[in-house]
Amino acid sequence: MATKQEKVEDIINILEKLYPVIPIPLDHKDPYTLLVAVLLSAQCTDKRVNIVTPDLWKLADNPFDMMVQDQDDIKAIIRPCGLSPRKSKAIRDLSEILVKEHNGQVPASFEALERLPGVGHKTASVVMAQAFGVPAFPVDTHIQRLIYRWCLSTGKNVDKTEKDCKRLFPKDKWNDLHLQIIFFGREYCPARGHDPYKCPICSKYGRREMFRK
Repeated sequence: MATKQEKVEDIINILEKLYPVIPIPLDHKDPYTLLVAVLLSAQCTDKRVNIVTPDLWKLADNPFDMMVQDQDDIKAIIRPCGLSPRKSKAIRDLSEILVKEHNGQVPASFEALERLPGVGHKTASVVMAQAFGVPAFPVDTHIQRLIYRWCLSTGKNVDKTEKDCKRLFPKDKWNDLHLQIIFFGREYCPARGHDPYKCPICSKYGRREMFRK
């Protein structure tokens, strides 16, 4: 039986072979448009966000222009992403804060990002990792599900899962692994209709209860 460290190394190798090139799921051109796109992705698919954001960027693609927009205009564009009243207010308000407190720039700081409206730890982690290259391991419910299935965490909550991931995986691989696990989950390890026998990782390291009929 493989040790936990051997399992971790094998999982890293499997993911790197499957996804040697890792595209960024959310279309963006700078830290600001990434921040807004990640905010919109809450309880929404990346695909839908990428459909919506081109029209939003036509309205405003920087905090200076966004802060002066009518919230209803923002809300009308982002409605397909869900939670549009809350998200539109957050986008307008955070844009104003960026202009007034950060000279219109997205701060490269977890603490400053998490003080922005609508920006939680997971959103801040994505921005820090993808916009600024700072090691982070953003964990959402999808990654939490996979890490639990692979017996690498108890899966009690995303905070516990994030701590376990950071403890188990090398820091220099966190940013890539976050995206590799997302792509792997979509292709091989979905929430529904998952076949653990065919999954390249679950077939080797999956929880026993997944194989019970």
